[in-house]
Amino acid sequence: MKSIAVIYHSAHGHTAHIAAHVVEGARSVPAIDVQGLRAENVAAQPERLLAFNALVFGSPTYLGGVSGTFKSFMDTTGGLWRRQQLAGKLAAGFTVSSLPAGDKQSTLISLFTFCMQHGMIWVGNPILPEQHQGVPYEEAANRLGSWTGLMAQAGHASPADAFAPGDVKTARLFGRHVAQTLNRLAARPQEALP
Repeated sequence: MKSIAVIYHSAHGHTAHIAAHVVEGARSVPAIDVQGLRAENVAAQPERLLAFNALVFGSPTYLGGVSGTFKSFMDTTGGLWRRQQLAGKLAAGFTVSSLPAGDKQSTLISLFTFCMQHGMIWVGNPILPEQHQGVPYEEAANRLGSWTGLMAQAGHASPADAFAPGDVKTARLFGRHVAQTLNRLAARPQEALP
């Protein structure tokens, strides 16, 4: 069985809400064990990441980047980076902000750069925006048009009521995509690098 950790920070519950749907989508794929982990809890023992085959990172977008709490977690992985212990693991990312753009792309690029420095293999978001197929905008998967990773927009309501149905659907599809990618790669024989 392959394993995925969804590591996230959520100050007000909105990013946690999307993380739960990413977990749900990944769990829909057979032979995948998925755990949701708060970044601040993993920061005390970053070696916990070594137990997983894939890591999905999630942070709210604050002032054009990851939250301070999530950045602190990232910084605790310096020892893993020096030894390249996360190299070859699958990685993906998601972010939430209250505006449709909200500079979420710069947060995803920060997550991508972090994973590239660790030698991880990035999994993007291949979901085509459904509004182009006639699905109403609020219900459309990938309505915000992000291919780098998952983006979601949170209103100022409680987390359960803050998201368009399309963003929740996208989170589940994204989680499923990461898990399916992990299964596909696990089914291929390992080749030695030159």
